[in-house]
Amino acid sequence: MTQQKNFLFTSESVTEGHPDKVCDQISDAILDEFLTKDPHSRVAAETTVTTGMALVCGEITSDCYVDIPSVVRNTIKNIGYTPEDGGGFDFQTCAVLTSIDEQSSDIAGGVNKAYESRSENADTSLTETENIGAGDQGIMFGYACNETKEFMPLPISLAHKLSYRLAQVRKEGLLDYLRPDGKSQVTVEYVDGKPSRIHTVLLSTQHDPEINGISDNSKVQEIIRRDLLKLVIDYVFETESIKPDKDTKILINPSGRFVIGGPQGDSGLTGRKIIVDTYGGYSRHGGGAFSGKDPTKVDRSAAYASRYVAKNIVAAGLAEKCEIELAYAIGVAEPVSIMVDTFGTGKISDEDISKIVEKNFDLRPAAIISSFDLRNLPAKNGGKFYQKLAAYGHMGRSDFFVPWEQLDKVEDLRKYIQSCTCSC
Repeated sequence: MTQQKNFLFTSESVTEGHPDKVCDQISDAILDEFLTKDPHSRVAAETTVTTGMALVCGEITSDCYVDIPSVVRNTIKNIGYTPEDGGGFDFQTCAVLTSIDEQSSDIAGGVNKAYESRSENADTSLTETENIGAGDQGIMFGYACNETKEFMPLPISLAHKLSYRLAQVRKEGLLDYLRPDGKSQVTVEYVDGKPSRIHTVLLSTQHDPEINGISDNSKVQEIIRRDLLKLVIDYVFETESIKPDKDTKILINPSGRFVIGGPQGDSGLTGRKIIVDTYGGYSRHGGGAFSGKDPTKVDRSAAYASRYVAKNIVAAGLAEKCEIELAYAIGVAEPVSIMVDTFGTGKISDEDISKIVEKNFDLRPAAIISSFDLRNLPAKNGGKFYQKLAAYGHMGRSDFFVPWEQLDKVEDLRKYIQSCTCSC
């Protein structure tokens, strides 16, 4: 993240109809279905979509059967790609292809039998079966800051709200000419390292070629601009403390026309919106995507855990912003490294906070899965949990219960502000 005092920072979001997000939701819908029927399923489902086709491939090991083509079609239908509104791609006529193998026995062996160096805070109640190793090597980052009530950077928070509202307006029929694909982007001006004003708001939406019998594109765009200003942009910023001002640039459908979109306009692929899924580029990213992966994959579970740690540190007042890096080795339960960076905002040193993290958080995969109940969340949410995360961000969610957004460690952490010297 930039260390400048005065700068512009931009983050983007996309609606659930964006082709990459269609793929993320399909992959996570498949994961939800398997975990609902068999919580110990091992799933790595990848999806690609293009004009008239959806392909699901990957490795899945489970004791249950899932009708994957039905899951794919229902997901596409619920997103909004129907014969009436799909604009060239719809759930009824698209081909659905699958190519699924079992999880590699080599990977399964590493996950099932963990090499463990027990730390002082290790949960000894975990059985040998529960004490699984990481599903792969890799690095994961978690981040939190005090810019918003959800402890997220302001640019990505606003971008998600705009995309979410754009989809809401479409789904509720407030603007019947909208189609599923859409994007938002927000540029925030920072002064002395803090959000100061809204520099630019960008909103692009797929739409019908005609609106109320009007086919002239310049007039169509005038109608879209008027409606989205009122029903999306003004609606979102009404409750925000920082609002667009007279100098804020408002760009709506700057390409001038957005009729062909979704999988017809561009192919999509699972895992191609990892920055949208996390912190909008404001924090570093380890490179691993989330969607379609069961919780033994630390790309997913450890990224959630690192967000949880960072958020509780900031909420406890130990720092104004905090980034956590975790690193894992395949088959090994304990993280091989834990790094804390508070960017000079910590009340105590980053080295001391790292020791506090090791003492207060069990970051082995089995402990993370158990603490957040990651295997059972789909069944507890009517068969849909991970799919809901697959659009509008995995972090900072407040529209439904997400366990890694809890602040249940705050009181335990606050005591260190005054007492840490640090022997932890």
